[in-house]
Amino acid sequence: MPHESRTPLSRLDPNAPLVLDTRALSRQPGSSREQSLKVPAPEDFGVEMVGVPEGAELELDLRFEAVLEGVLVTGTAWVPLEGECGRCLDPIASTFEADFQELFVYPDTRSGGNAEDDELRLEDDLLDLEPVLRDAVLLALPLSPLCRDDCPGLCPDCGVRLADAGPDHHHDAADPRWAALQGLKQEDLREGKQEG
Repeated sequence: MPHESRTPLSRLDPNAPLVLDTRALSRQPGSSREQSLKVPAPEDFGVEMVGVPEGAELELDLRFEAVLEGVLVTGTAWVPLEGECGRCLDPIASTFEADFQELFVYPDTRSGGNAEDDELRLEDDLLDLEPVLRDAVLLALPLSPLCRDDCPGLCPDCGVRLADAGPDHHHDAADPRWAALQGLKQEDLREGKQEG
């Protein structure tokens, strides 16, 4: 009968850019280390109007602290953003800073054994920072980004950028409720010309 392991194999790829090794902390509460990383951005890292281009360089400053339950990760990420303005549809490019902090629990501790589904666990002293980073960045991104705070947007009638059109840009649009009277006025003018 083949020998079966009671501990499942790790699902984490130790070579993935956002999978980090915590063995240097050696599970000693109070031990800590700091690390700066530059990693490529994962795919689908954004919202509808703005996001981080896949493969763009993310800069991370991280601090790992061993505590009784696991490893506390505190960090700051600087990410490049690209998208389009929610008002005038011009391209946007900027850099965004996101702070985050998350506890990764040891699976063999009392709290790790009873951990909720939404708690993050260490697997063979490895942690996956991608979900934490994704939450920190995506939840802070604006759903309707602006190229500038006072962007006037597009003209609803002709679609020209109002920033380029100038302050005197307008359209003479008749109120549709008066359209029937406008037609009568046109008829009166034509009849007046025919009589004269």
